[in-house]
Amino acid sequence: MKPVFTIMSALLLAVIATVNSCPPSDREALLAFKAALHEPYLGIFDSWTGTDCCHNWYGVSCDTESHRVADINLRGESEDPIFERAHRTGYMTGFISPEICKLTRLSSITIADWKGITGEIPKCISTLSFLRILDLVGNKISGEIPYDIGKLNRLTVLNIADNQISGRIPASLTSLSSLMHLDLRNNKISGPIPRRFGRLGMLSRALLSGNQISGLIPGSISRIYRLADLDLSMNKISGSIPASLGKMAVLATLNLDCNKISGTIPPTLLTSSIGNLNLSRNGLAGKIPDVFGPRSYFTVIDLSYNKLSGSIPRTLTAASYIGHLDVSYNHLCGRIPAGAPFDHLEASSFSHNHCLCGKPLRAC
Repeated sequence: MKPVFTIMSALLLAVIATVNSCPPSDREALLAFKAALHEPYLGIFDSWTGTDCCHNWYGVSCDTESHRVADINLRGESEDPIFERAHRTGYMTGFISPEICKLTRLSSITIADWKGITGEIPKCISTLSFLRILDLVGNKISGEIPYDIGKLNRLTVLNIADNQISGRIPASLTSLSSLMHLDLRNNKISGPIPRRFGRLGMLSRALLSGNQISGLIPGSISRIYRLADLDLSMNKISGSIPASLGKMAVLATLNLDCNKISGTIPPTLLTSSIGNLNLSRNGLAGKIPDVFGPRSYFTVIDLSYNKLSGSIPRTLTAASYIGHLDVSYNHLCGRIPAGAPFDHLEASSFSHNHCLCGKPLRAC
């Protein structure tokens, strides 16, 4: 009876192992994904062997119930021992194969900071209806953002910063009703910000700097109640600043520097919850609104390299805190007010104006 019992036990264990392992279709899709990539130094794909891709395959995680592949997490900059032993960050070439789209239960795709991955974002990525995180930062991916990316209604993080993405921001992106973090920085994206951008009601960070985005700042942005960080710097944005941005409940950082923005500074920006305000290197004109008060708290106000005129507002001395103020390279004139915050600012904060005087500049 013992041999029979042993055989039965072995068969039972084999059945259990098969049930608890990933489906062959998922394994095949992962191997096809791997075949399109080349990682020469760390050997991160050396563990991708055997029939069960749910266990001990580096960077792969599966759903505990369905045993389908749920997460691919491959970072070229990591504290993982495999990187520490090699004393280097990762480098990978190749492209992201469309075979990844056969992993239909994927919740998270992180293929970040590999520096050499090229090709496009697979268009089929928009069919992954369970996807919550798409993080492809720090590669050389080109092409456009898939036009129907708005189908990913569970997506909370879209990070494709530091690549070579071109084309426009697709209108469908504004349908990502769960999106909380959007990072498109340092690409070659052009065209306008979609007019209905304000539909992204869950968004807390919108980082679009370092592109070739043009057109106006959509007023609909001010309807995004949770938005705390808006960075549109280093683009080709024109027109005026919507006053409604200064009425946003939690907006703390507003970077609009290095654009082609004109008009005047809305007083609402200086009486808002914004604590880090950078409007430098634009074409803003008129006076700096004299609306500061005890509720004004700024770590940074940078208004340099504009066409501002008039005097420095005296109400700045009533602000509860001004960490750094820069009004250099404008057309300001008159006496610099005495007291805080002016007593700790350097002359460079006021240089290259028409006729400013008083500490820390020359006496009036």
